[in-house]
Amino acid sequence: MNRFRFVYQRPLQLVPVLLGISVVTFFLIAAIPGDPVTNMLGSRANPETVERIKAHYGLDRPVVSQYLVYMRNLLTGDLGLSIVHKIPVLELSASRIAPTLFLLFYSISLALLMALSLAVIAALKQGKWPDQLIRAVTTIGLGVPSFWLGIMLIIVFSIWLGLFPVGGYGSGFLGHLYHLFLPAMTIAAGLSTILIRTLRANLIETLNADFVTGAHAKGLPGRWVFRKHVLRNSLVPTVNLLGVTVGWLIGGTVVVEIVFTIPGLGRLMYDSIIARDYFVVQSLTLAFACSTIVVTFVVDIITMLLDPRIEP
Repeated sequence: MNRFRFVYQRPLQLVPVLLGISVVTFFLIAAIPGDPVTNMLGSRANPETVERIKAHYGLDRPVVSQYLVYMRNLLTGDLGLSIVHKIPVLELSASRIAPTLFLLFYSISLALLMALSLAVIAALKQGKWPDQLIRAVTTIGLGVPSFWLGIMLIIVFSIWLGLFPVGGYGSGFLGHLYHLFLPAMTIAAGLSTILIRTLRANLIETLNADFVTGAHAKGLPGRWVFRKHVLRNSLVPTVNLLGVTVGWLIGGTVVVEIVFTIPGLGRLMYDSIIARDYFVVQSLTLAFACSTIVVTFVVDIITMLLDPRIEP
């Protein structure tokens, strides 16, 4: 059980990290040119009205004072009030979180499915045409931007073939699967190219390891050896890589939600930046950072479960 002592130690270590993220996030957003109140009311708004609304939201105070008030409210669960939507940020974010979470899990599932199947084929057919084809496709995929791929998928499968909707979230579980297939494939395609190359290399290295050769020499079934020894040992670096790419995955989700007009947190972040809705941008940025840290923490636990030799 001592191996898992970091489970209760790590959250304490993350407190200064989150504090630093909150400081950087707040002051960077405060430095964005523009005035959210003027942007909301228009350039012809009465100056007295502008100042009154700024005072209502606390935007007339010094930046340091605004940050201290923000942190005090944050510790009590108050994320502030959206300047544009006129509702609490927590309520606004809660109404948009379902599409983003569904898209993330959908994308990761597709990426893992593609990575496992194609990496196994490439490793078992090393040097042959399936391996060369998979390596060529993944190499090209590394240089394809997610927004360009999303636009191409819309043109081909939505406009030309009419198989999938251009955007939206749909209704019901099957409706979500249908409407979010192209967005999920856009994210999964970029993520799977990295996972396939890493998992393929790990599989080939493990296949040539001495303990695998010894297992075959004992007469153990090939499929059993591959599943119990080769695949399990090869998954550890891949799982770690998946945790490292969480930040990229969240950033890609923001872009994809904009391209496919999905009413999720990514689209809300984009609209809030354009509208200078400070409280929403601050809260979402901090939430995305926390999500990255939490996923990395979970990946550490999974890694230790897969390989008992690893120490935290």
